[in-house]
Order: sequence, then structure tokens, then C-alpha cells
Amino acid sequence: MLRGCEFLVEPDTLVFDAQDKVLGRLASHVAKTLLVTRREGDPKRVIIINAEMAIVTGPKDRILADYDRKYKLNHPRKGPFFPRMPDMILKRTVRGMLPYQKKSSGRQAVKDLRVMIGTPTNLKGGALPEGHEWGDISKIERPLPDRFVRLGDISKHLGAKTSRWSDA
Repeated sequence: MLRGCEFLVEPDTLVFDAQDKVLGRLASHVAKTLLVTRREGDPKRVIIINAEMAIVTGPKDRILADYDRKYKLNHPRKGPFFPRMPDMILKRTVRGMLPYQKKSSGRQAVKDLRVMIGTPTNLKGGALPEGHEWGDISKIERPLPDRFVRLGDISKHLGAKTSRWSDA
């Protein structure tokens, strides 16, 4: 039994902040992170916070029409279903970039993903809890484009209840 030895604990959870990040870039980066860490034998969980603040680039009317078409594509009771809440839209986007239906690694990667609206109290502030670290977003960091729509606005357009993320 070892006493007094400090072990370097490798963080097992990566935290990404979706505020002002392009939805597709963030989703592909998270999907790749989930698969690579699983392939290396050290699977990490991923938490994405502030899902309602992620952005989709392009003209507002085209983006809202595209998401409206996806949502109304099939029968509302029989499916397949397209989510309305911003956290579920982001999770579905990441799932679309994983081999979800073909390989068990893709299914396990989706189980390791958590997407949250807003910031939970334990992740607020500068310091993260033990076992958590900020994910590297240096490759996807971009200035805000001229034309974009936030995921929260898309959800509001699709009819989701905005009381979970709006202040007013």
C-alpha cells in the first residue's frame, strides 16, 4: 500500500463552451475527439455547455427554412424525429458525424457526450472540478461572421419552449 505518494490523475472529462462557436466546426471537433480518445484506449467524456449560444452561419431566412424543412420532414408521431431544443440539435449534429449506426465505437461515443443548455453551477467560474479540463478549441476558434443565427433562435422558431435558456 502506497502512502504519501501523489498520483497524477489524468482528467477523464473534457469541457467545451459552445458560445460563439460555429455549430459544424464544434461538432466535427468533438466527434473526432470522442473517437480518437476511444481508439487510444483512454475514452474521455465530453460536456458541451451553452448549447443555445452556438451559431449557424448564413442568411437567417435560409437557415430557418432549412431547419423548418428538417423538422417537418416526416410524421410528427411516427418519426423519424428531429429535435427542437438547442442541446438536442447539437447532440444530433455530433451524432451525425459519428459512425453511430455502423460501429459500436460510434454508439459508445454518443453515450460519452453530454450537451447542456447554459452553464451548470459546478462548471461556472475559472476553476473546473477535479477530473475536468477545458477542451482545446484553438483550431476551431474564428471571429463572428457577418450573417449567422444562434441555435437558441432556431429552436424558438421551431416552437421549443424558451424558458430554459432565455432571460426574458
